[in-house]
Amino acid sequence: MSESFYPAFAILAVDDEAAWLRSVSLTLERAAGITHLLTCQDARRVMEVLDGNDVGVVLLDLTMPHLSGEDLLGRISVEHPDVKVIVVSGMNQVETAVRCMKLGAFDYHVKTEEEDRLVAGVLRAVRMQELQRENGEMTARFMSGELRNPEAFAGIVTQDRTMLTLFSYVEAVARSPQPLLVTGESGVGKELVAGAAHRLSGLPGKLVAVNVAGLDDAVFADTLFGHVRGAFTGAEQPRRGMVEEAADGTLFLDEIGDLSVPSQVKLLRFLQEGEFFPLGSDRPKRVKVRVVAATHQDLAAKERAGMFRRDLYYRLRTHRVRVPPLRERREDVPLLLDHFLGEAARQLGKKKPTPPKQLAQLLMTHDFPGNVRELRAMCFDAVSRHRDRVLSMDAFLEAIGRHGNGAHPAAEEGQNPFGVVERLPTFDEALELLVQEAMRRSGGNQTLAARLVGISQPALSKRLKSYRR
Repeated sequence: MSESFYPAFAILAVDDEAAWLRSVSLTLERAAGITHLLTCQDARRVMEVLDGNDVGVVLLDLTMPHLSGEDLLGRISVEHPDVKVIVVSGMNQVETAVRCMKLGAFDYHVKTEEEDRLVAGVLRAVRMQELQRENGEMTARFMSGELRNPEAFAGIVTQDRTMLTLFSYVEAVARSPQPLLVTGESGVGKELVAGAAHRLSGLPGKLVAVNVAGLDDAVFADTLFGHVRGAFTGAEQPRRGMVEEAADGTLFLDEIGDLSVPSQVKLLRFLQEGEFFPLGSDRPKRVKVRVVAATHQDLAAKERAGMFRRDLYYRLRTHRVRVPPLRERREDVPLLLDHFLGEAARQLGKKKPTPPKQLAQLLMTHDFPGNVRELRAMCFDAVSRHRDRVLSMDAFLEAIGRHGNGAHPAAEEGQNPFGVVERLPTFDEALELLVQEAMRRSGGNQTLAARLVGISQPALSKRLKSYRR
């Protein structure tokens, strides 16, 4: 397992008792996975430590020699207002607690309390600090309007403004330990967004992808959490699950909307506690892993219908992006066409063909129900059939004819588009409307418009001239 620190910022424990510092360090690491911890026994050195380190949370004792905790709390509040200070005192006094809160303390705990309460308080402070830093990071990114690491998105071909804004958001939240939910129709490239988020995360571990669609509860648990020897018949050797494989990295859960309710419970517990039980084991394991989930389904609708747990839904959507379908970014079609023709030529060992000038315009009239994946398949099919220097449009026309136009239900096979019209147009009116629509979709290109309506270019030109009279 790769060694890393959690959280990204340090937690500073201040107390003149070395034994308590050792105890709280072990408790936070064992119970919360917190390993980024600094300790200080001399209250006079605290400000020096804060000035020289990125500290997000301070655990502060009140009764110390040389400098009291209350005096130190006041200085921290003034000089480091972003730092969350949790007072941990041996005195259970309401007046003292009220004074500390007025001085700017985030929380107040008594040393004799159960350690679980202190751990929960520290985790609340860590989460608050993470959210504030993420918000500040996102604001700075959006204000600048520029990507700091555009190379992370090199695999996503686009010039669309919505996509570039999506990149800025992913870049801003990439280092957050909280889950990222990526939604969008099938074929839009959700896995590419997950890969970019992992590359930007700075995590030393690897990206591990799991498609959870169709996994029953037992297979899901074994796939994610592994098993010990003898956990079930045939389990002759222990096996690490995908969670451990992704330790200190990113776990990408694709098709999360298909997860069964029992499996949702197991996933929720892991996200909340950061620990899991391999099948057949009663000893929990703890790992740090960033979860990115993706789905083409409407999780909000599934949650309302009782098919997806509300607590898991809101846990997963801490950060979320929607990848737009290709029909909402048609300007990307020429770029993607050129990219996929080159990719297909390389993989098939051919010279990259020259596409006809009308091809990109033709494809921009199609709504691509299969999105980018559909366009890629079209290009590979066309290049595999290519023989001459100029690429034939026939493969694309056949594909568009087979798939139809997914955005217009009225145009589905077997359904009359005039069935919902109150007054039927005359034959000449219908033909004129058809020609006008073909010219609109082709961007004024008569050759392409003629192909769309199945007539010759001279015949179309003749009709257009007659309409202008």
